[in-house]
This record gives sequence, C-alpha cells and structure tokens, in this order.
Amino acid sequence: MGLTWPAGRRHARQLSRTEPARGWALVLTSAAFFMVALDALVVITALPAIHHDLGGSMSTLEWTVNAYTLSFAAGIITAAAIGDRLGRRRVYVAGLLLFTAASAACALAPSAGTLIAARAVQGIGAAIVTPLSLTILTAAWPAQRRGTIVGIWGGIAGLAVAAGPMIGGAVVQGLNWHWIFWVNVPIGLAAAAGSVVKLSESRGPASRLDIPGVVLVTAAAGGILWGLVRGGETGWGTGEVIAALTLGAAALAAFAVWERRAPEPMLPGRLLRIRAFTAANATGFLQSAALFSAAFLAAQYFQLGLGFSPLGAGLRFLPWTATPVVIAPLAGRLTDRLGPRPLMLAGLLLQAAGFAWIALIATAAVPYTELILPFVIAGVGISMVLPATPTAALSAVPPMDMGKASGVNNTLQRFGGVFGVAVVTAVFSATGHLGAPAQVAAGFRPALAVAAALSVLGAATALAVTRRRQPAPAQPPASTQSAAQHPAEPLSLAR
Repeated sequence: MGLTWPAGRRHARQLSRTEPARGWALVLTSAAFFMVALDALVVITALPAIHHDLGGSMSTLEWTVNAYTLSFAAGIITAAAIGDRLGRRRVYVAGLLLFTAASAACALAPSAGTLIAARAVQGIGAAIVTPLSLTILTAAWPAQRRGTIVGIWGGIAGLAVAAGPMIGGAVVQGLNWHWIFWVNVPIGLAAAAGSVVKLSESRGPASRLDIPGVVLVTAAAGGILWGLVRGGETGWGTGEVIAALTLGAAALAAFAVWERRAPEPMLPGRLLRIRAFTAANATGFLQSAALFSAAFLAAQYFQLGLGFSPLGAGLRFLPWTATPVVIAPLAGRLTDRLGPRPLMLAGLLLQAAGFAWIALIATAAVPYTELILPFVIAGVGISMVLPATPTAALSAVPPMDMGKASGVNNTLQRFGGVFGVAVVTAVFSATGHLGAPAQVAAGFRPALAVAAALSVLGAATALAVTRRRQPAPAQPPASTQSAAQHPAEPLSLAR
C-alpha cells in the first residue's frame, strides 16, 4: 500500500534529514575511533626511543603499552552503562576530552612513571569513546546495513592502523617521541566539537553500575598479567609471581560468582548462553592477542634486530597494516551476504600462516623483501576479521542488549591485546633480549610463533559462530511508519 500524499511528503522530509545525520554519525565516530586506534599503534615504533631516553627493561616498554590497554579494557563496560544512563553523546564527548587531555600529559611526560600513569588515564578516555562510538553508529543505521557500515568504520580505523607506525616513526625521527601524542589533540578537539553540534542525544535502558564486577575483573587481569610480565624477568617460582597469579585467579573466580548474583551484571548470563555471541567474543579476544602481540614484537625486531630507523620501521609496517583500508570495507559487505563465520575463519588462518612464515625465516640478516609477502598475507587475514567479529557479536543479541554487547566485545578484545603482549614478552625474555640484533631475532621467532598459534585458536572458536540473526522488528503501518520508531532501536541520532 502506498503512502498518501501528505504522509509521503513527511516521509521524504524525514529521509532527507536522516541520511545526512547518519553520514555525520559515521564520520564523527570513525574520526574518534581513528584517534584511539592511532594511539594504540603510533607508540609502537617509538618504543626503542622511549627505552633509550627513559631507560628500563622490556617490561617497561610493555607497560607503556599495557597501562593504556588495561585501563581501556577495564572501563569499557562501565562507560557503556554510564552512556546509557546519562546520555550517550554527553558521555562520549566527555571521553573525547579526557583522552585529548591525557594525550597532552603523555606528550609532556618527563619520566617513565609519569608516562605510564598518563597512558592509563588515556586508556580510560579510550574506554569511553570506543563502545559509545560503535553503539551510536550501529543505532543510527538499520540492521541490514550494519555489516557494510561497520566495515567502512573498520576501514577508516584501518587507515590509523596503517598510518600509526609510520607517523610514529616519522615524528620520532624528525622531532622526538613526546610529539607522537600531540597528534591526538587536534583530532580529539575537532571530534568533540563536531559531536556536540551534529549528533543528537540518546539513552539506553537505565541500569545500575556493576562496580564490584569492574573491580574484580580489573584485579583478575592485573594479577594475571603482572605474574606473566614478572615471571619472564624474575623466574616463575618466585613469591611475587606466584602471589600475583594466585590473586588474579582468585579474583577471576570471585568475578564469576558475583556476576551470577549481581542485580545488574556487567556480563549478563543470558548473553553467555547465546553461542554465537560467546564464540564471537572468544574469537575477538584471541584475534587481538595475536595482532597486538605481533605489532609489539615487530617494532622491536625492525629497529633493534634489522637496524632500521624509526621512520624506516614505520614504512615497513605498511604491507601488513595498510591492507585494512582496502579489504575491511569489502569484508563488511561480504559479511552481510555470507555471514561472519567464513571471513573470521579464513582471515585468522591467513594471519596464522603469515606469522608462522615470518617466524621461520626471521633472522638478524634476512632481507626485508622476503618478509613482504607473509606480512601481506597476515594483513589480508586480519582485514577480513576486523569487521566480521563485532558484526557477529552484535547481530547475535536482541537490540535492547546491543549497548552492553558492544561493551563486552570491546572489553574482551582489549584484554586480549594485553594478554597477548604479556605472553609473547615472556617468551621473548626467555629466549632473547634487547641487546645484540641476533638476540633480538632469537626472541622474536618463538614469540611470533605464539602469535600464530593464538590466531589458529581464534579460527577454532570462530567455527561456533552461527549465521542466525535476530528477527527484524515488526514494521508499523504505513500511515504511522514515519512517526514511530521501534523502542529497541532508538534512531534519535539519525533525526
């Protein structure tokens, strides 16, 4: 049945307002995610310079990365809940401003301790920005187009992944490592101002904040990761390491018990009973563990093992990190057509193959040209997975749970990155060190093989992801369609 003439005009006016607003939602959330993704990797090629300037061991470099990622992971679900309660746009803008201020503090840091503390605050800002950017974006677009839109979002973020090591290397070589953090300041200020002007406010279901859950899961992650970091340096049988691992395991068990009793759990049991959601999040954890650990290792290997300058190392990341710019949007469209599982499975196996190939041939004297093809293979693989994994997780849950599902997905991916860096650092420290190039290569090879194994495990968990999607909400009658919105899919951002 067609629309009457007045109703048709109202419907046309609504569409004319909706499409530009959706476009602004894509641009602004992608810009913010660009900033957060850039900062996760822009520091990678600066790590040797930070080590030279501030001193410290491999674990000092590790905590420069992990302080950011751990606070990032710990705050995501709470940030998503606060956004649902106080207003997503309002909290999102506050996160952008906090991230920007912490970036300036990192740039001005005079010591390793100050830098690590500022990185932790920066991670809190990122924890606010990331889940809310995805929630704002997915709420603004219809379900049947989410794979494509998340693919575009991932492709723009992929530009940050590609540019991060290169920008970091160029800035360190041309100026100094402090300046790598200044690049966030104009992006953050512009994104905050644009969000205030162009995004409409929205809220999700009001719920209590699960503060005990946040404390317990952070203690669990901190204890386990501290044990993994210190075990490679002081020995696995020392009292410090045993106490840290025991504390982490006990906190994890207490978290599991609490979540079953909490009135508003940060990880609802009903979501864990959805097999596709659980499998997608396990895959996301392992894919991030493999990706971030490999990037952390490659930065040291390029500069301290092969002797490239910071800029030279950043440029040599491109065969690996530039592929998401091209592949991720295509993978998003394929996800809409084929479902996420084929892309997750094939992508992680390709990444594993690329990492394993490099682990077999990496020495202190290998020509860089021999590393290009395996890096391209690994890059194509992860580009296929980046849009497919969050699409699988969000499509598996009812619309009312999308905000919390986004928070869980992002949290586990961040924890995966911290876990992966901790594990490969322990392997690196057991088999090599940051001294002579041959020793760097000796630690790099087995550690990268672990990253390949994590990719294979991620492919195995992806097998449990089904294509079944949530049914689309019933459409209202044509005469009222332009005025009514399904309560579980707030599109106020798109008006």
